[in-house]
Amino acid sequence: MMEKKITELETAIRDKESAIVAFSGGVDSATLTYLAHRVLGDRAVAVTVKLHSFPDRELEHARNVAREIGIRHHVIFFNELEIPSIASNTAQRCYHCKKEILHLLDDVRQEFGFNVIMEGSNASDRNVYRPGRKAIQESSEPVYSPYLELDITKEEIREIARSAGLSVAGRPPSPCLASRFPYGNKLTEDAIKRVELAENFLSDLGFAELRVRDHNGIARIELKPFDFRDMLMHRKNIVSYFKDIGFDYVTLDLEGFRSGSMDEIL
Repeated sequence: MMEKKITELETAIRDKESAIVAFSGGVDSATLTYLAHRVLGDRAVAVTVKLHSFPDRELEHARNVAREIGIRHHVIFFNELEIPSIASNTAQRCYHCKKEILHLLDDVRQEFGFNVIMEGSNASDRNVYRPGRKAIQESSEPVYSPYLELDITKEEIREIARSAGLSVAGRPPSPCLASRFPYGNKLTEDAIKRVELAENFLSDLGFAELRVRDHNGIARIELKPFDFRDMLMHRKNIVSYFKDIGFDYVTLDLEGFRSGSMDEIL
């Protein structure tokens, strides 16, 4: 069954003849990039958009994955905080951000003379709050979402990545840092950097799936419940570091890690 889906994906990609791939380095975009490079060769290029809310660690990771795949990799820089509809951080932030990113990607596509922008939305996203998906649907740019067209789920993408031997096959999702702030709280460079430093600190302590949500200077740490005991062993160091970088209070969310917890109030 999986071989059939891989063949369908490769056929769909081949039919486009040339593409830039929106590439974050996560499992969805990396698997799509791998397949595009395998099918299209030099007629495929991976493009990463570096925002303030895209951590430096994630950019370095994306560079490494692109090297692993062997594809040409371009990075373009975008200051999303200059766009009021993004910096104001409404519930439609992702919609406005995705629209701007698609414009930037289309500029690159035209520069290369390629046919489409490929992106990694998948069938598992259909029942999740994804305002950025609306921007893709409305886009005048030639955007192609092969996973959606072929009804391929997140787990199937991971299976394809494992079969290809990609290092990202088991990597957890890492949404942009803007998702760490309550809707309506204006995004600033300093606040985003503070969250980035806090999450890096916890990652360096060995925690994997985590979020640091910033509630106006109150850090709400989300970890898997089985990590609570280990976190408490590091309690003093965590509190000291978080306060040094600007948090007023440091809390542990007893509900534990869950993706998209800021959407729970919607």
